[in-house]
Amino acid sequence: MGYEQKITSMHLDILKEIGNIGAGHAATALSTLLDRKIDMKVPHVKIVSFDEMMEMAGGADNVVVSVFLRIEGDAPGSMFFLLPLAQASAFVKLMIHDEHFSFEASPPSELGLSAMQELGNILSGSYLSSLSDFTQLNLLPSVPSLSIDMAGAIIGFGLIEISQVSDYAIVIDTALKEVTAEDAEFVNGHFFLLPDPDSFNIIFQSLGMHE
Repeated sequence: MGYEQKITSMHLDILKEIGNIGAGHAATALSTLLDRKIDMKVPHVKIVSFDEMMEMAGGADNVVVSVFLRIEGDAPGSMFFLLPLAQASAFVKLMIHDEHFSFEASPPSELGLSAMQELGNILSGSYLSSLSDFTQLNLLPSVPSLSIDMAGAIIGFGLIEISQVSDYAIVIDTALKEVTAEDAEFVNGHFFLLPDPDSFNIIFQSLGMHE
């Protein structure tokens, strides 16, 4: 029986708590960076199949903004942070104080692209730090890379190695917004954590699940 079939609601609650701790760290970092109060939460954590990943991203042909990084250390793997174009644009506008910025413009401004990469860097670093503290695993993020492409092409890149052994990934829903803006709505994105073949076992064993 694979790990994905043995995961209980308790294990998902642990992963959600790890995600919320990471979200708290990220919210603090973003609030300092933007000099305004940012609220973040993790409404859901799920174990999903690769087909479900595509559905959550809006389908293989849906164009998204993605920040990708490799995880090195005790449990190597890949991590994607995906946002729809409109929602990514909305948060970058806040970061760079440019109401005209859009990822649908061709090409987007270098300042906007750098801001999005920094957003992904802060979020992924916060989540990995939380996961590392909770599991006592040494997890080190690579420099993140930014892509604007169809979800199928972006996610497929990260599945080349893992798909030979596993068919599942950990998804951490992420919602963030500016607290002080009365009309602000949550910007909703997805973190997809794709442990390498051996790392899925390592992570869940560190959380107390053993074969």
